[in-house]
Amino acid sequence: MPEASPPPPSLCTCFRLRKLSRLVTQRYDRELAAAGINLNQYSILRRAARTPQTVGALAREIGMDRTTLSRDLKPLIAAGWIDLASSGEDARAKLVRVKPAGKRLLERAQPLWRRAQDEIDTRLGATAVAALHSHLDRAMARMEAE
Repeated sequence: MPEASPPPPSLCTCFRLRKLSRLVTQRYDRELAAAGINLNQYSILRRAARTPQTVGALAREIGMDRTTLSRDLKPLIAAGWIDLASSGEDARAKLVRVKPAGKRLLERAQPLWRRAQDEIDTRLGATAVAALHSHLDRAMARMEAE
């Protein structure tokens, strides 16, 4: 009886994107561990540090569900890196603000993030990274258009 051939590679785009995302995230997490945070926490802090914004606005910018972001904010609040304040306009709308301790953490973490980014750029090559970013940006814009 002939040996069964292995199944073909997955044609699922989501599988490929998630696997690449996990591989890339692992590299960032390894570097950022020295600052005591992971990539998800770094991303939230980095975007929230630009300007205070509501949880909903931050969730949209990151591409997360509002409920998921609210859950992910809890350890950042407990660590004293961010706080939630009333927006003034709507008591229900809370502004995410990075506290001084969070800003100091970002200062420590940024070179670690840069090291991970540089490693990825080196492994993939500058041309491939630029092409990947371009394809991803176009794909995100098309998927977000409704």
